[in-house]
Amino acid sequence: MSSTPRPLRKLGFLTIGLFDESDPRRGHESTLEIIELGERLGFDSAWLRHRHLQYGISSPVAVMAAASQRTRRIELGTAVIPLGWENPLRLAEDLATVDILSGGRINPGVSVGPPMHFDDIKGALYPDTADAEDFSYERVRRLLDLVRGKPASDFSGTRGFEVFSDRVQPHSPGLGRRLWYGGGSLRSARWAGEHGMNFLTSSVVKAEAPEGPYDFAEIQLSHIRAFRAAHPDGEEARVSQGLVVIPTDSASPEQRARYQEYAAKRTPRTASPQGPARMMFAPDIVGTSQEIAERLQAHAAFREVDEVAFALPFTFEHEDYVQILTDMATKLGPALGWRPGA
Repeated sequence: MSSTPRPLRKLGFLTIGLFDESDPRRGHESTLEIIELGERLGFDSAWLRHRHLQYGISSPVAVMAAASQRTRRIELGTAVIPLGWENPLRLAEDLATVDILSGGRINPGVSVGPPMHFDDIKGALYPDTADAEDFSYERVRRLLDLVRGKPASDFSGTRGFEVFSDRVQPHSPGLGRRLWYGGGSLRSARWAGEHGMNFLTSSVVKAEAPEGPYDFAEIQLSHIRAFRAAHPDGEEARVSQGLVVIPTDSASPEQRARYQEYAAKRTPRTASPQGPARMMFAPDIVGTSQEIAERLQAHAAFREVDEVAFALPFTFEHEDYVQILTDMATKLGPALGWRPGA
């Protein structure tokens, strides 16, 4: 097991892509501009967070397709697509299509479970099959099999004038190894490892031990180690950490005050497990890049990873994201041993 921090190999960021209901194009355009900026700054990846029936990205696959035509190098991911909303066969087709269009740059992250507020939307989402839908890991396994080229049909060949394949088309070689599972529990970590996926761990984990300890970093560390213990690649299995970090090196005094206020409002939820699911939240880290680097290098889980997708705060302005990403790429990343991509 690692005893010293790994040099940061891949620097990424995650955005929710908020928009004004009266002007949704502007919000989506802002997201694309942020991804373009990320590529210019040398980031290795940009990730999109999924939001249904809200004022955020409801179709990250479509946004990735658009971003793929405005960039040439940066990898594009989802963190995460909740599969309870998706048909795995149709999603496999969409993901493969965008991967082909991007030149093999997408990193789809997924999760399972019933859709959020399922009772409110099941009549629209699954009007005839709501009670029969399987929201277990089986839904992920189906997606994995289809993306990796296992048969989707009992027939292949020619019927009349048309030629049919028995597997998802287009088939994108390599995409199957770039599928990620977003999990916050030991069970999910082990399942992802056993099925050869990559593992996304965020700023939320489950505190499964009823008596504690309630140390976020130690819980996250246990998930990373359980994942790698179950994965065929062992210690080389890919894990990406997604904490909220806000560097302030080039921020204005007004921005610094607003960032500190944002983090302070979210801090109380980090003290103990929240709700019936006993979710633990990581504190947001605000400060200079040097201060953030020191805190991360002391973070038990960060010491085990060499990839990150730092989450951008949800409610900030476009100019704030420009400042934060610029400081991440020019100051924080190098302080963590990262070098920008060419």
